[in-house]
Amino acid sequence: MEKLVFSGLILLVVLFTIELRVASAGWLKAHATFYGGSDASGTMGGACGYGNLNTDGYGIKTAALSTALFNDGKSCGGCYQIVCDASQVPQWCLSGTSITITATNFCPPNFALPSDNGGWCNPPRPHFDMSQPAFEMIAKYKAGIVPILYRKVGCKRSGGIRFTINGKDFFELVLISNVGGAGDISLVWIKGSKMSNWESMSRNWGANWQSLSYLNGQSLSFRIQLSNGKTLTAFDVAPSNWRFGQSFISKAQS
Repeated sequence: MEKLVFSGLILLVVLFTIELRVASAGWLKAHATFYGGSDASGTMGGACGYGNLNTDGYGIKTAALSTALFNDGKSCGGCYQIVCDASQVPQWCLSGTSITITATNFCPPNFALPSDNGGWCNPPRPHFDMSQPAFEMIAKYKAGIVPILYRKVGCKRSGGIRFTINGKDFFELVLISNVGGAGDISLVWIKGSKMSNWESMSRNWGANWQSLSYLNGQSLSFRIQLSNGKTLTAFDVAPSNWRFGQSFISKAQS
């Protein structure tokens, strides 16, 4: 009997130590599922407005975020480190693994199902619906859903920030992608070569920002402020002969 009590105390100490480490490292609890097929082809596009995730710099290490995390698109482009919580489901976790994903889509709630049985993305649950290849880097396919620990981290990107300009005449809709550092954007300004001041842009949806000025025939510069307050400026990234539907890559990067 004494041995059982002693073993129980040891287990409590171990669990308490794990909780302290998680808290001190800034880790938070959530759950993860997967979608998009074994090649992640079903993850292309989505509520952030990115098109081909490979072209836009994100690849297959991506996830759709639940309402609680998506924050009306403000989280688009942000990065999260995720580990499967082996303290809860050791049979489903791949030991010693972690992955850093980019938020590229929205996981909508399903109020027809209970939050603990199918409605995984229902508020207020934090949830990551990962690409299948990303999920299989930390957990077994058969698990379907696993408890995880996650934390916001910086994004490492290859190449410069990408600006894709859509719209027509007095409406420029600019998709901003492949942003390093904090990854997610808080504010954007635009400046045509014939303008004396920077003009604030507004978030249209996801990672798409809009201007209602006539900017045809002007080279375009952009200034973006990341969620951590850092500001980056891409001067004359689009030449004066730019056309709607074109993409331009700046040398600016966090």
